[in-house]
Amino acid sequence: MSTDQNTRAASGLPASEITIRPATDDDWDAIALLDAHAFGEHQNAQDLAETKLLTDSSEIVLACDGDLAVGVTMHFPMHVTVPGGTSLAATGVSWVSVAPTHRRRGILRKMFTQQHTHFEEAGTPLSVLTASEATIYERFGYGAATAGVAVALDRRFARFHPDAPSADGTRLVESATAQQLLPEIYRRWQAITPGAQPMPPVRWERFFADRENSRDGFSPLFFVVHADGYVAYRRGERVGTAGAQEARVVDFVAVTDEARSALWQVLCGIDLVDNIEVTLPPGDPLFTLLTDRRAPAIQGVKDGLWVRLMDVPVALEARTYAIDTDLVLQIDDPFLSAGGRFRLRVSGGRAEVTRTDAEPDVTTAISVLGSMYLGAHRARQFASAGRVVATSDTALHEFDLAFSTERQPEIGWFF
Repeated sequence: MSTDQNTRAASGLPASEITIRPATDDDWDAIALLDAHAFGEHQNAQDLAETKLLTDSSEIVLACDGDLAVGVTMHFPMHVTVPGGTSLAATGVSWVSVAPTHRRRGILRKMFTQQHTHFEEAGTPLSVLTASEATIYERFGYGAATAGVAVALDRRFARFHPDAPSADGTRLVESATAQQLLPEIYRRWQAITPGAQPMPPVRWERFFADRENSRDGFSPLFFVVHADGYVAYRRGERVGTAGAQEARVVDFVAVTDEARSALWQVLCGIDLVDNIEVTLPPGDPLFTLLTDRRAPAIQGVKDGLWVRLMDVPVALEARTYAIDTDLVLQIDDPFLSAGGRFRLRVSGGRAEVTRTDAEPDVTTAISVLGSMYLGAHRARQFASAGRVVATSDTALHEFDLAFSTERQPEIGWFF
């Protein structure tokens, strides 16, 4: 790097011309440094090696000020289960950051433009990501498509309704046994859960490695397994208490209602633990399993998977719908060229989607369509905020109902 470039970078002076290029294997130290500054955690050697197995260096987009890397975004190939059970090809965007020395210069937009133009050319129908901030990605056509409710439950006061399925069929297992059982249970859960992605082998290896830096001061993982579900949790001391323990649920997977009920009854029977912390999808049956639905205290709601439709007809035809309908949709895409006017004809729960010049029944942004796509959010929510506009209440009603789902969507693994 030249002396002038060093001076500019150190002083915060306006950048020289920002260039966008693919990364090489020699750029990983710079990529890791950007990630550490962005997210406040240095990647250890094992975690970094695992990330390298998920993507090729050439699939990483770097923004450079001269020779200095000042921004990065990468992507992983994956599939996402959509309503109806289809596993749809998607591109998982990750490790997105811009150096704090180079903010407010349009670097993210430049990187995303090159990256997402590549996605369009590749023809993958969905792009997905997880967001550290909720205000960044709608401008690029992404909508929050799954949600999680953070819940704290004082298990000492949890009483199960007498009609709740029994706790039969559960057992405690060591990590070695869990490694043999959990991936197949997860696979069955993922196949029926909108928003869930297959777990790559390298991520299972990281999960069971259970490294110290993933524990946040809590214990190694404990496992409870049912034929149709499992829970992995840690134990530790509650913040601000004198020795009171809590169980922190890391992963809760239930293929059936019976498994969910059984696993919860086991969790609520853990001796010496007062509090259980867990993140659940909105409307989780835990609230109706208990005699006191106020016992689970909601601590907050956060988003999980964000979805952008890269190919609207392919994505809409891949999922199923709750009612039959025939609507013309105007989808506005201010970032790319996926928008336009589409006729959505649903018969027997399956859609045929074609471009049309007919007047629209419903107008909305592609980010809103992304939020609705997996069924977590309803059209009437957005209509009340002026973000879905329909020509009639009938059109809005059908648009709203059609995208609803029987099973609440959930993200499979964070990336």
